[in-house]
Amino acid sequence: MLKTKKNAEGGTSLFRNTFIQTILMSNILLQTGIWIRNFAILMYVTDMTGDDPVAVGLMGFVEFLPIFIFSFIGGTFADRWRPRLTMIWCDILSSISVFAVLLTIIFGSWHMVYFVTFISAVLSQFSQPSIMKLFKQHVKPEQMQSAMAVFQSMSAIFMVVGPSLGVICYQRFGIEVSVGIMGVAFLLSALVLFRIPSDKKIEKAPAASVRQIWGELSAGVSYVWKSPVLKSLGGTFALAGIAVGTVQVLSIFVVTERLGQEKGFLQYMLMTNGVAMLIGGALVMTLAKKIPPQKMLAFGMLISSLTMAGVGLSTSVPLTLGLQFISGLGFPCIQIGINTMILQWTDEKFVGRVNGVLTPMFVGMMVIMTLVAGNLKKMYPLVGIYCAAGFAMLLGMLLLVPLFKYKFQQQPQPPQSKLETVPEG
Repeated sequence: MLKTKKNAEGGTSLFRNTFIQTILMSNILLQTGIWIRNFAILMYVTDMTGDDPVAVGLMGFVEFLPIFIFSFIGGTFADRWRPRLTMIWCDILSSISVFAVLLTIIFGSWHMVYFVTFISAVLSQFSQPSIMKLFKQHVKPEQMQSAMAVFQSMSAIFMVVGPSLGVICYQRFGIEVSVGIMGVAFLLSALVLFRIPSDKKIEKAPAASVRQIWGELSAGVSYVWKSPVLKSLGGTFALAGIAVGTVQVLSIFVVTERLGQEKGFLQYMLMTNGVAMLIGGALVMTLAKKIPPQKMLAFGMLISSLTMAGVGLSTSVPLTLGLQFISGLGFPCIQIGINTMILQWTDEKFVGRVNGVLTPMFVGMMVIMTLVAGNLKKMYPLVGIYCAAGFAMLLGMLLLVPLFKYKFQQQPQPPQSKLETVPEG
């Protein structure tokens, strides 16, 4: 009884946390803008180019290339700057860039929709590491995995409603109104973030020279390289990036070619996936303290590898939707497992740089694959491409198996002393 009461109080205190309340409110606004952007711009580009796979692939390229380039820099500066103010300024600048692009669209330059994605991707590389640092500061270690599950569940909700929101917005109001809503959503998110408790008092860092920034970045690389958990996670990231980058660009062609449906049917696939993510997120919340994050991540990647291949092979709408549902059940395991591993095995002062080192492992491969996926589609069957992507995800999962023997130490210790090889069972 005492244990049950303690767990219930722990869950209640998590939602009473001002940071958790605020970051969820901000995420609702950001997700609204992001999903309208994703689908409105996708539909707009396909309409303007006649469903050109290279043009669709270019959307992914301009999104992920700046992530690959700026994540090193963003992670390093996130460790130097105050995370709360960094997030606020990133949302404000995103909003300004959206309204600037809206003006160019109104005056007839449709290609500038690529610019919205580019700027948003650059700014996210300064904002995302700051979110991780704030989680580290404002969430208790024993609540970390549950907090990540709650945060992921919000994304799952928008996987359900977001696609329809984007499609309806574009079809009813057009690209100009859709882009305008994006700008307002980003601006409101910035205002909401002022509710986050003030940043910790930190010693003012001296003006950073190129040599200093490079030294701090090198320290982050060294930190990851010396950690067996983080180093293996980097390899997993790279292989997952190859898989995700390939199928993300080509998913619309699964709808039109394998299933024989209209482009708009893609929203129903994502909605099915999102419903499952919501259910999976709830399940992960109940099991978060019982399953080590590396095992949770491996399980999620195994599910993803099998369903990727299955979606490529399927020509049946019910079967494809079923596979999307199963994939969605496993996805929270991937997201929550990754974030929890990074936060558990990284000292707070290195969180930004570790993100800056690991993210390019994933995004770099995504950049390459989004750039070439359109050309691969012209040379190879869609089935073969999806099966190859599933195999890459399976290899990434196998890299995690040696990490099953490691157990996280709750007490703060030197960076490389947080790992202890212990028998489990």
